[in-house]
Amino acid sequence: MANILITGGAGYIGSKLTKFLLDEGHHVVVFDLLEHGSSSLESFTHHSNFQLIEGDVRDINSLKPHIDKADFIFPLAALVGAPLCDERPDDAVEINQKSIELLLENTSDNHKIIYPTTNSGYGTKSGETYCTEETPLEPISLYGKTKVEAESLIIASKKGITLRLATIFGTSFRTRFDLMVNNFVMEAVKTGKLEIFEGHFKRNFIHIDDVCSCFLFLMKNFSTLKGEVFNLGQDQANMSKLELAQEIKKQLPELVITENEFAKDIDKRNYIVSSDKLRLAGFEAKISLESGIKEMIAMARKVLDSSESFHRNY
Repeated sequence: MANILITGGAGYIGSKLTKFLLDEGHHVVVFDLLEHGSSSLESFTHHSNFQLIEGDVRDINSLKPHIDKADFIFPLAALVGAPLCDERPDDAVEINQKSIELLLENTSDNHKIIYPTTNSGYGTKSGETYCTEETPLEPISLYGKTKVEAESLIIASKKGITLRLATIFGTSFRTRFDLMVNNFVMEAVKTGKLEIFEGHFKRNFIHIDDVCSCFLFLMKNFSTLKGEVFNLGQDQANMSKLELAQEIKKQLPELVITENEFAKDIDKRNYIVSSDKLRLAGFEAKISLESGIKEMIAMARKVLDSSESFHRNY
């Protein structure tokens, strides 16, 4: 059993990771500002190995006692996504980047840090050539830039492993519907239509459970993998936006897909990503995009049914 600190643990990844870690018998402390409340962690409240601390990662005096007790640290606290970071640029730099500097200044060489960043750092590639861990990073958003800077700090410290995550899909205890697969499925279920802008732009995708499983794999193999950077995605889930829409249509045959040839996507990322390095290290994602779409269709219907029921009763 290890003592684990997760900053930002009430979010999309952190709440699911908490379950994976508790199921493995670890002691988990979640340190979170709780901007969205604590409902995502309610099912763990009475678990003997779980503790929730409300706090801001920028307040190192509050965070330090929990750092000192931790064996592994997962720094998940962040403003996630380009729109939110553009809306709150000062917070984005302070939370996504400066808080990592503070964390590293207050950890010892005995701490083990596993840091998830984003493969959006690859920016506007051709969408025809695989990006590997050696591909130069060219982030095009403030979000991407802050995460790339934080990654470089982790690697330079020689205290951690970083994962460049593909776009995540799947359900969690605080499911995000702004991520591409989840968003496309929700829109498809809600309206029966998808309008695609610049549908040739390519992305890579990964199920949230595979992300959590990979975190556990890295914990178990930390001593041999420390200092490394890995892409985490599915090679078979490198596809264009239009191809993703067509995958959804296979499960929702009545879906109408249209391409808007005039509108532009403000997110110009266009790349395919290789996960060969992580596969050679011993980990490979297992959950298919097809099964994830099925999962999200069920989730979207449940959310929409609950919303309709609420409006009928009130």
